[in-house]
Amino acid sequence: MSSSPNTALEVRNLRFSFADVPRAWHGGRRSITAFFDNLSVFFPVGERFFIASVRAHLGVVEDARLRLDVRMFCGQEGVHGREHDRYNEMLRAQGYPVEAMEQRVKRLLQVTSKLLSVRQQLGVTCALEHFTALLARGVLGDERLLEGADPTMRALWRWHSIEEYEHRAVAYDVYRAAGGGYLERCWTMLLASFIFWVKIYEQQLRMMHHDRTLFSVREWWALVRYLFVDPGGLRKLTLPYLAYFKPGFHPGHEDAAELVAGPLRELAGSGYVEGFRAA
Repeated sequence: MSSSPNTALEVRNLRFSFADVPRAWHGGRRSITAFFDNLSVFFPVGERFFIASVRAHLGVVEDARLRLDVRMFCGQEGVHGREHDRYNEMLRAQGYPVEAMEQRVKRLLQVTSKLLSVRQQLGVTCALEHFTALLARGVLGDERLLEGADPTMRALWRWHSIEEYEHRAVAYDVYRAAGGGYLERCWTMLLASFIFWVKIYEQQLRMMHHDRTLFSVREWWALVRYLFVDPGGLRKLTLPYLAYFKPGFHPGHEDAAELVAGPLRELAGSGYVEGFRAA
């Protein structure tokens, strides 16, 4: 089965300049900026794990379209990893303990690789790809989630979201081709959910400690309000998250073309031409 029946995948080789990005780039709100920066710490190591787990099963993929989608998936994730490496270099230069956090994520994934079979690792990848697709859908569908953000960071997160949403079904379809079943899919999602949110909370604490906002009621309330009240990005993801546990679930049921069309036009007109920022 084709992963993207309505949208052909494309590797957009964008390169972003972080030289002029302000420290609290999300409208001056430090805790919300830290939340996005927190996610970025995961991506380089995580993207490499995703690529490896999908490639490990390429031999069982017979569908020609799906094989092409796997190649595009790996290309998109590779560019994401490169740009988030550069993003994380900016955070490192600002004094955040990025290297220590990345090493902890790397060790966690190494333990996961030792304890789980290669197909179970692919199940974890499917679960985390579902997370990124849901977050991407929120960023693309609700302008308020990046309202007031620095233009470079808005463009980066919109670009990343476009491609995450486009390739949301690739790992899942490879998992099915590899014989992955319902019960395994559910327990790997529960495992991935627990580990992911524990790490997110831990890293948010570390980043806010560095910002000296760890005990700021104002900053914590701003973050809680942003995530769960208005615009409530995470609150709105609860039902789509639970849909993963339906026996007939498939991430590609919704057409991606309409959701990504507007953000693609915005990106094309924002100074990024053929994958590179115009001088």
